[in-house]
Amino acid sequence: MAVLTSLLDARRFMMRGLLAGLIAVALGAGPATAANQSVQGAKKEEGGFEAQAPTAILLDAESGSVLFEKNADELRAPSSMMKLMTVEVVFHLLKTGALQLAQEYRVSENSWRYGGAPAGGSTMFAEIHSSISVDNLLRGAIIQSGNDSCMVLAEGIAGSEAAFVERMTKRARELGLTQSTFGNSTGLPNPDNKMSVRELARLARHIILTYPDMYALFGEKEFTWNKIRQTNRNPLLNALPGADGFKTGFTKEGGYGLVGSAVQNGMRLIVVVNGLESADDRASEAKKLLEWGFRNFESRSLFASDATVGYARVFGGDKRYVPLTPAEPVRVMVRRNGSDKLLARIVYQGPVPAPVEGGQRIGLVRVWRGPNVAVEVPLKAAEANPVGSTMRRALDGASELMIGVLRASMAKL
Repeated sequence: MAVLTSLLDARRFMMRGLLAGLIAVALGAGPATAANQSVQGAKKEEGGFEAQAPTAILLDAESGSVLFEKNADELRAPSSMMKLMTVEVVFHLLKTGALQLAQEYRVSENSWRYGGAPAGGSTMFAEIHSSISVDNLLRGAIIQSGNDSCMVLAEGIAGSEAAFVERMTKRARELGLTQSTFGNSTGLPNPDNKMSVRELARLARHIILTYPDMYALFGEKEFTWNKIRQTNRNPLLNALPGADGFKTGFTKEGGYGLVGSAVQNGMRLIVVVNGLESADDRASEAKKLLEWGFRNFESRSLFASDATVGYARVFGGDKRYVPLTPAEPVRVMVRRNGSDKLLARIVYQGPVPAPVEGGQRIGLVRVWRGPNVAVEVPLKAAEANPVGSTMRRALDGASELMIGVLRASMAKL
């Protein structure tokens, strides 16, 4: 693998002095790992906010830009916050037409005994052997955090909770949640239930952007089932202007956690905290993080979706390089006082073998704000690059051979 480092004209991308420079890097597996380790080692809490939560993250919903993180990749028990994954699977089936809101599922003895009233946990109080629509089961799972609701959905959709967990895992990987693991549909204590606040935040963002109509369920403040009225457990709904959704969670293993979202002045932020010692602590910490974000940050544009942000080396192509453009506009949250310095890098496995098709996914652009990754967006080839002449392929092959020999020699030193 070749390693190409070239400086682009950063002046084209200056934003009130914020952008320090743009480095295009074609990284093989070794250099990429080293680079990632150096960044991870440098991570620390953002200036201006001291988090009490053991793990926390705050991000902009529109761009995915991270405003704050603390131990964001540490895997912990997500407790009932894991119900977001269960709900996403159901939302996805509804969107694809494989499931209907009016469809009904029967409450089994298993879901009633271990998720319902006899279990003593959070429940929608579903009656044993009754039939409940998907619409009402979703409300029971989201508003009342009903364990029985989730188990009835799991058994009805997949035949068993274990089979549904397999669907959860498959769907999580499709969404890019590579670290999350699941042992049940509810978040009840299970050694296989592990998620990081980063992946919970990414899941929350996906739900907001992909299912805006269904997301409205998270903002409903109460739900009555079986003549039992229960209020939404999310404390932010009544404590913060613009708060409109998501989930709380608690187990002894995970502590108190909360996924929350709010909109103020047209900007939506998502917060996740976990591992706190009390319900009051999680509410206070989430509220403070959101308020800090709204008060101190604003969105700026780095690159339009049609902007050429760099080039990828091509092996055996008609041209030696292919221009790269973002798959979507690259936006990042920056401090209102203009004190942030940004560094963007293009990361891809190269050289890219020809032929290259226009629109082909090639790596990503990763933007750092200080020591932390603020946002990353996939890159695509801006144009096609067909297979080159025999001479071009021979020259590229000789070049790669020499680079391989040099690397082997250096490795022995």
